[in-house]
Amino acid sequence: MDAHLSSQEETVFGDFLELLAIFVCEQAYGGRKSSTEGIDLEFERDGLRYIVSIKSGPNWGNSSQIKKMCDYFRQARKIAGARKQLIAVNGCCYGRDTKPEKGDYLKLCGQAFWELISGDEGMYQEIIEPLGHRAKERNEAFASEYAKVSNRFTAQFLKDFCRDDGAIDWNKLVAFNSATAKPVKVPEGDPKVVQSKQRAGTGTTAKKSASAAKKAPTKRATKKTQ
Repeated sequence: MDAHLSSQEETVFGDFLELLAIFVCEQAYGGRKSSTEGIDLEFERDGLRYIVSIKSGPNWGNSSQIKKMCDYFRQARKIAGARKQLIAVNGCCYGRDTKPEKGDYLKLCGQAFWELISGDEGMYQEIIEPLGHRAKERNEAFASEYAKVSNRFTAQFLKDFCRDDGAIDWNKLVAFNSATAKPVKVPEGDPKVVQSKQRAGTGTTAKKSASAAKKAPTKRATKKTQ
């Protein structure tokens, strides 16, 4: 669960940084969220038009993901037409890259990225305050919800996969995880299940009675000889 939540936290944090970058650029240069696929931000500065793909940090993707980003840049240039010269930027909200020139695009990280979209060299430090405020705002609520989910998971695991003494029933756990036919978990007290069992029991009793009746010897009435 911790790994899943950590991944979700990174996604939420990345989304927040993207929105913050767009807001900052909007205030400084009239930047806006792009409607072009794969492009997060577009704006004009000093007579030049920029298209930006925003990422949290510099080590955000593998070679195929980077290739896909480059395809998006090429598509955006194609849509804009030959008359408009676009500068493509992979903007990373933190970190650094000492070789920003990547051929078809620029990779600007940390201070360099925030300076590009704001015109302020110190912007990368000024955003710390809103980030801290957002973290504090969410932290208490997150801790409370995390405890609730953790408790529910623990209670469910104890119920489904532990014996009465608290030990893990590994056979049941492994069967649930790896058996070809996944075990069906039936809710306790399910009326349909109770009725089904009752019907099954009644049917079994009736069958046993019929079978016993067939096997029982037949008494024939004998006539008394006078």
